[in-house]
Amino acid sequence: MVNTVKTVFFLALLSAILLVFGKLVGGTAGMIFAFFIAMGMNFASWFFSDKIVLSMYGAREVSPEEAPELHEIVERLAKSADIPKPKVAIVPMDVPNAFATGRDPEHGVVCVTTKLLEILDKDEVEGVLSHEIAHIKNRDTLISAVAATMASAIVMIADMAKWSLFFGFGRDDDRDGMAETIGLILMIIVAPIAATLIRLAISRSREFIADETGAEISGKPEALASALRKLELYAKGIPPRVVEAEVKPATSHMFIVNPFKGDGLAALFSTHPPTEERIRRLLEIAKKLFGRVRNFFDF
Repeated sequence: MVNTVKTVFFLALLSAILLVFGKLVGGTAGMIFAFFIAMGMNFASWFFSDKIVLSMYGAREVSPEEAPELHEIVERLAKSADIPKPKVAIVPMDVPNAFATGRDPEHGVVCVTTKLLEILDKDEVEGVLSHEIAHIKNRDTLISAVAATMASAIVMIADMAKWSLFFGFGRDDDRDGMAETIGLILMIIVAPIAATLIRLAISRSREFIADETGAEISGKPEALASALRKLELYAKGIPPRVVEAEVKPATSHMFIVNPFKGDGLAALFSTHPPTEERIRRLLEIAKKLFGRVRNFFDF
């Protein structure tokens, strides 16, 4: 519930920045123009998200005959989540990870990498898939598209403002020119950064929600916690060049753990919350459900 409220708050904050900045720079017409361009770009990305991402990673949809265990898990979890069974795909990748895509639950796809299937046991795979099915159930692809649309529009308005400032458009003698110019420069710098940070905060919030929803769907929060810890430990040992060769930075927010590591300031710009905090929250859920943490993994 707390994370849902955060998501709503962050979306409202993005909207406020868009409205205020857009009005300041280009008036109503300029704001609407930038918004609709951004909406068109991100709508295409959202509507064709499954085809774009699966093609980008060379993912192959597998049949129940090819991967009976995976299909059995997905079918059971989808039934528990009360959504149509998503398609199942496998990505040939040496980075252990997973993601979900599709514009709505009727077009959902869950994807796992070959390396993930190698290092996780059945319960842990189920924990990971419950998280991905939670993303589909919660329509996180749509929420991400909405956040990206507003953030993109703010960046476009900032670009418009740069040109306006450069050519001196919109200045008139009735205003305090120097103060307005300084204010506009600050907005040009601050607004896109703020929009990016808010969009990333929304992404982190949705990860917490997917963990919680996934734990409810599977009834195995410890299995997801165990999987997250294994994936995190394994990721630390992967050379950066391997990750950079296999993972596209623009899609890193889709994966269950962030393939790109960063500390300090870089963590502020992370698409994922700290794995340690995710594990802690999952174990708290396990204690509430069972009164103790079952021994899926040595925590």
